Amino acid sequence: MNLKDLYIDFFVSKGHKQIPSAPVIPENDPSVLFNTAGMQPLIPYLMGQAHPYGKRLVDYQKCIRTNDLDSIGDTTHHTFFEMLGNWSLGDYFKKESISWSFEFLTSVLKIPVEKLAVTVFAGNNDIPEDTESIEIWKSLGIKEGRIAKTVEDNFWIAGETGPCGPDTEIFYFRSEDEIPEIFDPEDNRWVEIWNNVFMQYNKSLDGSISELPNKNVDTGMGVERVVAILEGVNDNYTTSIWKDVINKIEELSNIKYEENKESMRIIADHLRTAVFISADPTGIKPSNTDQGYILRRLIRRAIRHAKKLNIDMNSDWEQEIALIILDKYSKYYSELEANKQVVLEVLKNERIKFNRTLEKGLREFEKIASNITDGKLNKDLAFKLYDTYGFPIELTVELASELNLLVDVDGFKEKFKAHQELSRAGASAKFKGGLAGDGEAETKYHTATHLLNAALKVVVNEDVHQKGSNITSERMRFDFSCDHKLTAEEKQKVEELVNKWIKEEIPITKEEMNKEEALKSGAECMFIEKYPDVVTVYSIGNISKELCGGPHVENTKELGVFEIKKEEASSAGVRRIKAILK
Repeated sequence: MNLKDLYIDFFVSKGHKQIPSAPVIPENDPSVLFNTAGMQPLIPYLMGQAHPYGKRLVDYQKCIRTNDLDSIGDTTHHTFFEMLGNWSLGDYFKKESISWSFEFLTSVLKIPVEKLAVTVFAGNNDIPEDTESIEIWKSLGIKEGRIAKTVEDNFWIAGETGPCGPDTEIFYFRSEDEIPEIFDPEDNRWVEIWNNVFMQYNKSLDGSISELPNKNVDTGMGVERVVAILEGVNDNYTTSIWKDVINKIEELSNIKYEENKESMRIIADHLRTAVFISADPTGIKPSNTDQGYILRRLIRRAIRHAKKLNIDMNSDWEQEIALIILDKYSKYYSELEANKQVVLEVLKNERIKFNRTLEKGLREFEKIASNITDGKLNKDLAFKLYDTYGFPIELTVELASELNLLVDVDGFKEKFKAHQELSRAGASAKFKGGLAGDGEAETKYHTATHLLNAALKVVVNEDVHQKGSNITSERMRFDFSCDHKLTAEEKQKVEELVNKWIKEEIPITKEEMNKEEALKSGAECMFIEKYPDVVTVYSIGNISKELCGGPHVENTKELGVFEIKKEEASSAGVRRIKAILK
């Protein structure tokens, strides 16, 4: 039985309700490009909002992390991965959480107790040592020598302030060596497999810590890592998760995995991530900004490595790999089947486009090389080939060596590092955020998206549907289905209609109902599959009725004046409006 199925079945037997995986693109959360952890979509509920499924939840969540793209190619890193999680929202706490984790690992997965060790919070000036977790672990049979205490690695907080608390991490001894009696978390033969976070405190702006009235549990376990442990391998890419994809790459390249592991891992990893991004209901396409840029970068990096393996660039090689991935995951994520053709088109179009760029780059290299008189290709030219044509430094070095030229690799690395730091500085502004992302301004913009959606249906076409939105405290961005650029008259009418409704001081009502009932009542929603059986429906008079997680203002009069700043194309058949409230 699949690890995901075993995990869900176990926690359902402990009174948890399975919730659907959220899309990989966060809804209304500008702080991150992708959902990077299983808890991220649950932030409003960890902050105190009631979850329609109740207080005990379990799921498997699609996650994407691109901050360590350069690590892909080793045995354990992945840009896309699946996270298993179970939560208690003010219900059970440490005893049940730790006991059930231990039971799942030892009774369901049959991991021997002697191969397990744990870390717990050692305590600091503000918060005492987590003696409760220590005693629970001992009662379950974990010896004292296998319990290590740390401060830095065993305390969780999302940002500077907000819910926080100690955590306990579970480690597995992944080695044939004799298991040491005393557990050292720095010994890399011990691999972390599960983290249980106990949100029991709140940190205020002044730095003071107080107990939370509602204590939550948030746990996370990585599928890829645990499968590698269960199957007894040290290379994630040799597990059942990847075997069929790697076999296909071997077949396409006529090269064995052992002969070029790095390129095969990069192709396998990047194409899996590209499949999930392009299948997401938000309709992300390769571009030069945000998620579209990451998608483009992943596909192009996979193409470069396929070229390295001498895979025929004019064949549909990337689709053959994608079909294996689509087939493998469709059972768990319905959007893969629904958007299968979209995924294949995205991959094919990007391959054709990049093949042309690659050819141009090769011509540019020949031109540069013919003008070199001192036998050296300098750092600026090497970086130009990387930045403009997507040439990795390895390719430039390889091409240069064929002409007996040297490349200033160290100089290139300096320029590359400076480029990365600039990118990170830009990204860190985008990645700021935490548990308290819904302030007064954001709440107003949430409500304004509903009015804008309703106005577009009146002015443009009743078949207009929301395709995505992105909200900050300064502005809203709203994507909608539409086959034409809005005329100046249409924009003006939309703006006037939204402001008319604001002036009418319409109260906003909220009710909970069964999902089917909500849809029958005419409530609109984006991504119906991500909603639970019981949903929240927000109505603005008889103007708008939508399924939504909230939050919203109580009356339209709170919104101020709505103004459209820009209307532009987002992707094929999708337009984008940027607007502000004054």
